[in-house]
Amino acid sequence: MAFAVVAATNRSARGARWLALGCGMGIVNAGLEFLLRQQADPVPVGICIFLVFLSALSFALIGVARHYRVRPPWTAMTAIWIVTILLVPVIFSMTYGSLLWRALYQLPYFAMQALFGIMIWRSGCRQPLDLLLVALQAVAAVIYLLKPLFAMLVGTARTPQDYMATTYAAISQSGSVVVLIATGLVMLLVMMRDTTAEMIARSETDPLSGVLNRRGFERHTEAALTRAGESGGNGGDDDRGKAVLIAADLDHFKQINDSFGHAAGDGVIAHFAAMLAEAAPPGAIVGRVGGEEFAVLLPGALLSDGRLYAEAVRAAFAAAELPVLGVDRRFSASFGVAQLLPAEALPGLFHRADTALYRAKAGGRNRVRVALGDLPPTPVRGAA
Repeated sequence: MAFAVVAATNRSARGARWLALGCGMGIVNAGLEFLLRQQADPVPVGICIFLVFLSALSFALIGVARHYRVRPPWTAMTAIWIVTILLVPVIFSMTYGSLLWRALYQLPYFAMQALFGIMIWRSGCRQPLDLLLVALQAVAAVIYLLKPLFAMLVGTARTPQDYMATTYAAISQSGSVVVLIATGLVMLLVMMRDTTAEMIARSETDPLSGVLNRRGFERHTEAALTRAGESGGNGGDDDRGKAVLIAADLDHFKQINDSFGHAAGDGVIAHFAAMLAEAAPPGAIVGRVGGEEFAVLLPGALLSDGRLYAEAVRAAFAAAELPVLGVDRRFSASFGVAQLLPAEALPGLFHRADTALYRAKAGGRNRVRVALGDLPPTPVRGAA
């Protein structure tokens, strides 16, 4: 029911409906276990139990794969099902309760459960809840593997109809249920965590440009500057504050809107944002902080790095032909670059980058200027 509610109320939870289906099949399996006690011939219902529970695990596996955005292991799952179908006549013609019977019976469950852990691990997610989920899958797989040995120790029923009344059934089913419920609860927590992260990401993303909005840019930048200050504290004053902020503004943007319409202006903004993001190095933070205003933080960079980045984007944008809704002209942008100073906060860094940007605008636009305080001193000719 919990997974069904998640599936009905959150369309981004892509695996929830499959997990709900898997849990529903598990409920059917529990009902068949009790129905088995009323059967004169236990084989048909026994086969249903065997295959229904494997179906439940398969649906749950697909659901987990959908949530982690990885391809379900169709080849491995198909192989398990082929082997299982081939084992059905073998298993149900053997002596009930023998060690070999139990080992073959638990083998598909062990294989399918092991796939859970392998798939989650290969997804690359390594947060605590993901690791806990992998550990639970390992525990579940080991339980299926050890069940035949455990049955030998405590004894079991002589016929399938008597299975539910045995001590082995009580302990075996209880152990499996505890692991399955724990897995379900952890999976719900994973979904809540990822849904919350997606909501935060959407609230911090500018829908037109695809980069961070001002709120998101400031939050990520503040965190990056804090990390830069902390790392600088360990490496001395020379390492402290290695970060560069680039402020950018589209030139004559009002004329674009007035001449070609707001839809064309939106297209120009989207193209410029894409250029900023594509040219940015790994770890850079790109945001749209105003109508036609953008900012880029380069953590760990020097002023020269920021200036080279800004010049590269400026030249590429000025030379680009953007066939946006019939616009047949080229565009330009101006840039201001500022190096983070020791103990400087984001507002101060923003102000200095904006001041450099205003100088670029006043100097004729389509150019890059750096904050005056960041420029190296000019050597005096003839000085000793």
